[in-house]
Amino acid sequence: RMEAQALKKETDPASLERGDRLEKEISELSEQRDAMRLRWDAEKDKIGNLRGLKQKIEELKLESERKLREGDLAAASEIKYGRLLESQRELDALSAEIKAEDGDRKLLREEVSEEDIARVVSAWTGIPVSKMLSGESQKYIDLENSLRRRVIGQDAALRAVADAIRRNRAGLSDPRRPLGSFLFLGPTGVGKTELAKALAEFLFNDEKALARIDMSEYMEKHTVSRLIGAPPGYVGYEEGGQLTETVRRRPYSVVLFDEVEKAHPEVFNVLLQTLDDGRLTDGQGRVVDFRNTIIIMTSNLGSDLILEADTMDDVRKDIDSLLKTRFKPEFLNRIDEIVLFERLSETMIRSITDLRLAELASRLAEKSIAIEISPEARDFIAAEGYDIRFGARPLKRAIQALLENPLARSVLAGEMREGDRVLVTAPREPGVPAPRKPGVPAAAAAESLRFTVTHQVAGNV
Repeated sequence: RMEAQALKKETDPASLERGDRLEKEISELSEQRDAMRLRWDAEKDKIGNLRGLKQKIEELKLESERKLREGDLAAASEIKYGRLLESQRELDALSAEIKAEDGDRKLLREEVSEEDIARVVSAWTGIPVSKMLSGESQKYIDLENSLRRRVIGQDAALRAVADAIRRNRAGLSDPRRPLGSFLFLGPTGVGKTELAKALAEFLFNDEKALARIDMSEYMEKHTVSRLIGAPPGYVGYEEGGQLTETVRRRPYSVVLFDEVEKAHPEVFNVLLQTLDDGRLTDGQGRVVDFRNTIIIMTSNLGSDLILEADTMDDVRKDIDSLLKTRFKPEFLNRIDEIVLFERLSETMIRSITDLRLAELASRLAEKSIAIEISPEARDFIAAEGYDIRFGARPLKRAIQALLENPLARSVLAGEMREGDRVLVTAPREPGVPAPRKPGVPAAAAAESLRFTVTHQVAGNV
C-alpha cells in the first residue's frame, strides 16, 4: 500500500502501469485476507465450543461426585446418565467434525502435533528433527537424484556418497563413527565443494550447516592447536578451537576440510580419533561429539592423471599409490570412501550452463524482468567458459563478463525496468574466435563480446 500510495504522484507510463498492477494485487490480497479471516473466525468458534464442552463435562463430573457424597442418588444419576452423556455425545460429534477437516488448510488446532514439536526443536537446537519423521526415509532412496540437481556429471561420486549415507540411515554402519567420512579427489572446478554444499542442504535443510575449514591455513605444526583450541596457559585458551567449537555449537553439520593435502601431517593425527571414535577433546577438556557430522576432505592430488586419462579405471591404481605416499595408512583406513571426480566434458559444461542461467533468470525475475536466452547463445556461453583444466570455474567468469555485466549496466542506467523482457542471442557461432584488435588484451576482448538484447515493455509489445 505504501508503494502504491507513492506511485500515485508519478506520471510516467511505467509508474502508472506499476500502480495499476499494485492496486490489482492489493485487491486480490484483500479478498484472500477476508476469506482467511472468515475461516479463522469459524475455526475459532468451533475450538471455543469444544473447550466449552470439555469444561462443562468436567463441571458435571464434579457435580455428580458432590451429589453422590451428599447422598442425593437421584440427582447424581440424572447428571451421570443424562446431562453428562448428552454433553459427551456433543463433544464427540464436534471433535469428529474438526478432525474431518483438511489438516493442511486448518489455521487453528486444539492439539500440538509431532511436526509442530519437531519444528520448534529444530529452530532451538539446529537439529533437523523433521528429517527423522515418518516418510522422510523415502527421500534417501532417491538421494542421487536430489544431489544431481546441483552436481552435474559426477554420477559415480554421487552414488558412492549416497550409498554411504544410506548405510548409516538404515543403521548398518558403526554408530560410534561419524555419519560418513569421504576424501574427494579431482581437478579444480569439478563439483567437490558443490557436492558438500548439496549434502548439507539435503541432510540438514540448510546450506549454512556446512563448516568449511581451509587447510592451507594449517601448514605449520603450531597451527594444529587452532583446530582444537589452545591448551591452558596459552593465548586463546578461552576462545576454543575452530573445528571443535563449530561442531559443539552445531552438532548436526557437514565439516569440509578443503585442500587437505596442504595441511601439516600433525593435523591428520588429530583427525584420527574423530574418524574412528566420532569424538574429539578440545583444549578445555570438553568432549565434542562428531557422530552426527559428515566429514569431507577435498584434494587436488592426482589431478594431472585424471585430466590425461580416458577412463577413471585407468588411473585409480596410480592415484591409490600416490595417496599412500602422501598419507599414512592408518589415516586412509579410517575413511569410508575415496571418491574420484571426473573431468568435465563439453556436454557437462552445457548442462551446468543451463543450471547457472536458470539461477540468473530467477534473480532477474525478482526484479520483474524476464530473460530469454537462445540455444545458440547458451552454446556460445558454454564454449567461452569451457576449459578442461579448470572445470566449471571459467564458466562463472564467462557468464559474468558476457551477461551479468551488460545487464547490470542496463539496470543501473535505467535502460531496463520492471516488466521488461530481454532476448539474448549469440553474436557468432560457438568456437569461432572473436576478432581482436592488435594490442588489445584478452580480458578486454572478452569484455567487448555482446549479445543482441531486445527489450519488450509489458503493454507495449
